[in-house]
Amino acid sequence: MNNQLQKLLDETSWQILAILQENARIPFKELGEQVGLSAPAVAERVRRLEEAEVITRYSAELDLEKLGLPIVAFITLKSFGHNCSEVRSLLHKCPEVRGCYRVTGSDHYLAKVSVTSVSHLEQLVDRFIPYANVTTSIVLSTPFTERAINNDIFQ
Repeated sequence: MNNQLQKLLDETSWQILAILQENARIPFKELGEQVGLSAPAVAERVRRLEEAEVITRYSAELDLEKLGLPIVAFITLKSFGHNCSEVRSLLHKCPEVRGCYRVTGSDHYLAKVSVTSVSHLEQLVDRFIPYANVTTSIVLSTPFTERAINNDIFQ
């Protein structure tokens, strides 16, 4: 981490980041009240964090079950021979794939998918079978989702 970024990431900035990870739509006035800054000062901090690409995007969390996608699964793929780019391309084209990671170890990719049913998952897996060894794990429950990143990780 460079010195300029290190200066930007003081305790107040970490507080701002923690709050924004929980509620990215919080008004600057309320955010400022929580961290002890005025709304314009907190808006400037957020702008600098965005410019430094510490904050890269804002998003909405959706209830997938209410949208008709009650099954979440992780699929590991180990491509056959030189099919790694074909597997990556197919992963990119599948709308069921919500996240994809190139990983180390015996597998090449780890994909997080959301589907309407077990038969939908089976159809998705069948698309990859010509290109890769496929292992699927269905999520039974989610004890917690992604944790917010805070300064404690560096302690």
